[in-house]
Amino acid sequence: MNGTLTDVPGLLAGHYTDAENGTGCTVVLTPPGTTGGVDVRGAAPGTRETDLLRSENTVAGVNGVVLSGGSAYGLGSADGVMRFLEERGVGHPVGGHIVPIVPAAIIFDLGVGNGMVRPTAAEGYAAAEAATGAPVAQGCVGAGAGATVGKALGRERAMKGGVGSASLDLGDGVVLAALTVVNAVGGVHDPDTGALLAGSRGADGAPIESTALYASHDYGRTPAQGPSALGNTTIGVVATNLRLTKAQANRLATLAHDGLALAIRPAHTPHDGDTMFALATCEIDAPEEFTRLCALTPSVVARAVVSAVEHATDLHGYPAYRSMSHG
Repeated sequence: MNGTLTDVPGLLAGHYTDAENGTGCTVVLTPPGTTGGVDVRGAAPGTRETDLLRSENTVAGVNGVVLSGGSAYGLGSADGVMRFLEERGVGHPVGGHIVPIVPAAIIFDLGVGNGMVRPTAAEGYAAAEAATGAPVAQGCVGAGAGATVGKALGRERAMKGGVGSASLDLGDGVVLAALTVVNAVGGVHDPDTGALLAGSRGADGAPIESTALYASHDYGRTPAQGPSALGNTTIGVVATNLRLTKAQANRLATLAHDGLALAIRPAHTPHDGDTMFALATCEIDAPEEFTRLCALTPSVVARAVVSAVEHATDLHGYPAYRSMSHG
């Protein structure tokens, strides 16, 4: 166990990182027979192929998932992953053709670094080429390069977000894991202690609880206060090696949002496009374990969110939890 998403046997993860321009993309590649699900809870999402993953729709298999910066422009990075998979004969057979199934979701990072540079198909292809079963790199990498958190007082008061991952060994070979790209309006809290790790910075530079700001009687009544519309989003993947139906995978994706709410306060606002995918590689057939997966999914997702800010480093003027807490 390496403590990250690739603890699920068969899953590969890779990043393309452009730290200079503050953007990037992250690709998760799946073994044959992987079932997918999704739940979109934020009110400002940017997604691709999510309708396909609904329980009532035909195709159940997923060949990869793309998480990208670049706002809606970044959805084009999935084209590169499709090409990478097509070249290797991986995809859904349709009328003599192979169509790789690659759902995607994006974060808005155009306000960090150079907003005119966004991940394209070339960067998606590079991230797919880089995908391995090694421990997933965390912090300001891949889709998390330009991620920020705590924007209740505007982007200029934010702190650094990033990519985080966590896993749980449930015994008898069963694994549950998550990867998140944390780019939220809200602040990130330790779900066990409630301690604020990263959030909007007050006049003294210290983070302030976002819910307290929203509760203030004068919040948002001046142009200097309030988050930028459509400028945020936390996205990610929860995965297991259990055999799940498409409906069960969708249920897991729904429960993953409970993990976002445990660690991000507030979550799922009108300014977030929060989207969580679920992947089941179907290696182990143990239907009695599904209830445990449901119970533990919020916890592993919350741990992945916390890990994102713990691994983040200062970038493009946004301070990170690591530097502020350790001087």
